[in-house]
Amino acid sequence: MDHSNPRMLVSTDWLDKHLRDPDLCVLDGSWYLPELKRDARAEFETSRIPGSRFFDIDDISDRNSPLPHMAPPPEQFVAQIRSLGIGDGHQIVVYDGSGISSAARVWWLFRLMGHERIAVLDGGFPKWCKENRPISDLDAIDRVRHFTPRVQNQLVSHRSQVAAASQLGSAEIIDARPSERFNGNEPEPRQGLRRGNIPSSCNLPAAALVASDGTMKTAAELTKTFEAAGIDLAKPAIATCGSGVMACVIALALESLGKHDWAVYDGSWSEWGASSNDDSMKGAI
Repeated sequence: MDHSNPRMLVSTDWLDKHLRDPDLCVLDGSWYLPELKRDARAEFETSRIPGSRFFDIDDISDRNSPLPHMAPPPEQFVAQIRSLGIGDGHQIVVYDGSGISSAARVWWLFRLMGHERIAVLDGGFPKWCKENRPISDLDAIDRVRHFTPRVQNQLVSHRSQVAAASQLGSAEIIDARPSERFNGNEPEPRQGLRRGNIPSSCNLPAAALVASDGTMKTAAELTKTFEAAGIDLAKPAIATCGSGVMACVIALALESLGKHDWAVYDGSWSEWGASSNDDSMKGAI
């Protein structure tokens, strides 16, 4: 499917045509679980879309939180984004080395901070390379730009809100982890976490939202996929996963369907699964 919405998803054709636009900022938001043994920054240094900058979701995160890559406070985000040369007037396109995965997290972070001119490259770097489009190993020139945060608190859910939704059924809690982890049949990749899921949550692995060529499924296909997972798209949605990365793929898919009443549980299972002596945990597998 050819997506060309510069506030959501753009195709490789779109990016190739706009690559020299003066207000375009391209970001590599690649991030991988340790067991994949891939070094995202090292891969970026070797090969990237021309003019792109590296967005490190572990570095641009809340330094006071014990949880992995939680959204940073606005003042920290602004300082780090400005140092990358990203400003209010930029149209941002973010990609990753998997197709559509961690780039969605970067998309969500900018949306959380109120920047709407951001899109994910549909199919990511694998599709870009497969089509023999230009790549580079040269650094972009970073010039400090003004960035104004306008935090959109409705796009993030906290533990108490998730617990309430779990108990009251006021929102669909959608878990993007693989089914084996959701069902508790495989251990979590992070030590110290229980197995299982949030009570009353639905499982929809993020990979199920992506077509065989690495691009987002069509609207009709996405709708069928959500419905097949038992998800009522008429209800508000809270997306969750292991650490708040793949949950953003759920958010991106919902947004692409024109559904705006969603939020990401930033702490996700890294927070929920670390607690065992709380009433909100009762009923989990």
